[in-house]
Amino acid sequence: MKRNQMIMAAMFFVGCGFTMNVAMAQQNGISRTDLVQEAISIKGHEAVQVRVDFEPGAVSIKHSHPGEEVAYVLEGSLEYTLEGRQPITLEAGEALFIPSGVAHLAKNVGGTKASELATYIVETGKTLVEPAK
Repeated sequence: MKRNQMIMAAMFFVGCGFTMNVAMAQQNGISRTDLVQEAISIKGHEAVQVRVDFEPGAVSIKHSHPGEEVAYVLEGSLEYTLEGRQPITLEAGEALFIPSGVAHLAKNVGGTKASELATYIVETGKTLVEPAK
């Protein structure tokens, strides 16, 4: 019985943390849905795939990842600004490669919701999104 109570308490705290993260993301008009997180054949790396939805005008924080990202725009228009490069606007059906460790941000520049499918090959155990300094 004690073991079940501990498991339920742990699930509650994990759920609360997830809810707070979702609420914070939705507060700035961005929500993320985790789809896949699996080890791959490259030792110490994993594949992660998420859907990111942007309300009109929403802008991500400037951040980087501990590995490569391929961003595929599912709907709408997203402007990506990668450190050291001019901004690029992608429409639904277009993709962008973001190298490991490169600080970047994304902004919905359209008048409707925009969404991307982000696929990462990253180091296992590292924080997926690192705010840029």
